[in-house]
Amino acid sequence: MGTKTKNDKMTKKSRFARVLDTIEVVGNKLPHPATIFLMMAVLVALLSWLASAFDLQAIHPATGEIIKVKNLLSADGIRWIYTNVEPNFVKFPPLGLVLVIMVGIGVAEGSGLFTVLVRQLVLGAPKNLITAAIIIAGIFSHLASEVGYVILIPLGAMIFHALGRHPMAGFAAAFAGVSAGFGSNFLIGSVDPILAGLSTSAAQIIDPEMNINPMVNYFFMVVSAIMITIVGTWITEKIVEPRLGKYTGNEKPLEIEQITPLERKGLRWAGYGTLIFVALMAWTIIPEDGLLRDPETGGILRSPFFSGIVVGLLLLFMVPGMIYGIIVKSIKNDKDVVKHMTHSMKGLGGYIVLVFFAAQFIYWFNYSNLGLVLAIDGAQFLSHIGFTGIPLIIAFLLLSAFLNMFMGSASAKWAIMAPVFIPMFMLLGYHPGFTQAAFRIGDSVTNVITPMMSYFALIVTYAQRYDEKNGIGTIISLMIPYTVIFMIVWAILITLWMWFGIPVGFDGPVYLP
Repeated sequence: MGTKTKNDKMTKKSRFARVLDTIEVVGNKLPHPATIFLMMAVLVALLSWLASAFDLQAIHPATGEIIKVKNLLSADGIRWIYTNVEPNFVKFPPLGLVLVIMVGIGVAEGSGLFTVLVRQLVLGAPKNLITAAIIIAGIFSHLASEVGYVILIPLGAMIFHALGRHPMAGFAAAFAGVSAGFGSNFLIGSVDPILAGLSTSAAQIIDPEMNINPMVNYFFMVVSAIMITIVGTWITEKIVEPRLGKYTGNEKPLEIEQITPLERKGLRWAGYGTLIFVALMAWTIIPEDGLLRDPETGGILRSPFFSGIVVGLLLLFMVPGMIYGIIVKSIKNDKDVVKHMTHSMKGLGGYIVLVFFAAQFIYWFNYSNLGLVLAIDGAQFLSHIGFTGIPLIIAFLLLSAFLNMFMGSASAKWAIMAPVFIPMFMLLGYHPGFTQAAFRIGDSVTNVITPMMSYFALIVTYAQRYDEKNGIGTIISLMIPYTVIFMIVWAILITLWMWFGIPVGFDGPVYLP
């Protein structure tokens, strides 16, 4: 009986692995990702024409405005396409962020600082905690805008490769922490006040005196971060890594040699430089009259400090990189600095081409209003099906996850969904903070499998470093276990939260008084 059960489990596991393999094979047989984005843009144009012909529209729940689908194949649409190809590309947010940060990363990498840091980590860190540490770093990276996509994901792959593990497993662990765990954190990030503001506006439809604070989900976020770390580590080590097997690609792992006295001295002084830089940045934001606080309100979260965080990150890598390079003699003059910056840019050619087509697809989709109409109609459908209690919450999670496949911005989705669902859930007795927490689950879990995510093109580029055949199918098959299992475990967690009536954060009860 025991043998039969074990064999059954092995059969089920192999069947699941075969499904993932099929997804990968089919996905990677598709054309080049740049071609796929172009084809998807053309499909959006055709769908916009069809939807416009049927006069597809929706009423925005917040403004009452009638939202109609814009026909990209009309005269106005074609003129918009023709005049916006260049602006779409240049204004695409991930392009500028990646290019700016890579200037600083080029110095840190070219000087040898990154290499010695990875060696130090591999030599000194407990091997059984590496996966969890990478996922936790991904969760913390939410504080620095979306920089985790640029820095942490390739670093996770590099660390695993140096340890003799499959680099794509480290890639997946970091990607899961950065993206699939976006609704969890140990601290408050820049998205929290934005969501809270939208929730306040929606809640005041029912209760004009209600205000939702940015820490309304804090308790649930911290527990979720712990859960994401534990479950993400298990998925990586028990499902993803065994399926990947042994890495046989051409990318050479970092050689793990003992740190030399000169390298140790360089690390020490780079650390001093980092501390001085961080102290100077803190001086611009911590005092009430700090230079980089909001000059009008004195606030922090919507201040020049966070608006220009990419510059701070550029310097955070450049300063210690230059100090380290000067000490170990890998930087002798300004020409070496520029050489390292230039070298880091050389590997971005494929990414820049990919971004050109990805940007057209995403901006065409946004211009057409197809995603907006779909989100509004989906929200209204769920509000009319008559679910209550746990089935309603689960249906809401699934809808949020589904809409996340078509609209990448959390604030844009919540601006549409909050005016529908917060009043509806309030009338059923649920506090807006609880509704917002449920939304953040669905908004997180499908981030890692949707090409609509702004950084998806960059993710594909990173994967192809370890195997040029890696494509969209590779990424989706690699990350589906995180999406599915995170959704199940997170749904159980919020159900228990609801069952026991635990507050989701400060002034955030599950049920209205």
